[in-house]
Amino acid sequence: MSNTEKKLPLVGHLEELRNRLIKSLGALLICFTAAFFVSDYLLSWIKRPLKTDLVFLSPAEAFWANLKVALLGGLFISFPFLLYQAWAFIAPGLFKKEKKYGLFFLFFSVIFFILGLLFCWGIVLPFGLNFLISFGEKAGIQPTLSVGLYIDFVIKFLLAFAVIFQLPLVITLLSMMGVVAPQTLSHHRRYAILFAFIFAAILTPTPDIFNQVLMAGPIIVLFELGILSARLFSRKESKTKV
Repeated sequence: MSNTEKKLPLVGHLEELRNRLIKSLGALLICFTAAFFVSDYLLSWIKRPLKTDLVFLSPAEAFWANLKVALLGGLFISFPFLLYQAWAFIAPGLFKKEKKYGLFFLFFSVIFFILGLLFCWGIVLPFGLNFLISFGEKAGIQPTLSVGLYIDFVIKFLLAFAVIFQLPLVITLLSMMGVVAPQTLSHHRRYAILFAFIFAAILTPTPDIFNQVLMAGPIIVLFELGILSARLFSRKESKTKV
């Protein structure tokens, strides 16, 4: 076998990866462009949890805020297509059982991603914003919020919770791979609680303890769900091996 023939499989994979990336970037660009034309409506929708007006402090700040909102909207709209492209590239190299588990985790990853966004949008974000603004108002400080900083605040919170809600799946996957055992996680629960608060302190856009508790609380609950899921899947794996 010649060197050219040996390199063909790798070249083929790289060519497919390039095509998948081009399709993904094209879809993201199309969705971003479409979202930009309605970015004013998206911005007004993102502003709904806030009970005060927004201002811009530099000539380009409002424009950049609309771009960020359009990018977020385009990413959300194109997310299923991007996920499909990633799966179409990975799936041919997996065994039948791995594909089954892969589709299972992919499906629930999307579900938990959306649940994280909804939980943050419907509960954490309004509650946190109202607390922080009312806290300042009680101290005699009137809020004048910059649109750019507000958009950054919202995006960081939404993405943080979307990632945090993947924790049960990550724990279950690590347990199935034999990296960690559910019993070990249960035994070291107190370290997980400490890590949750440290992780929340890093992810929260503000240094106050209130927002850290709002983020650490769900992490601890999701950690417990992950342990429960890991135990269930560990039992299923042991039964199939028998």
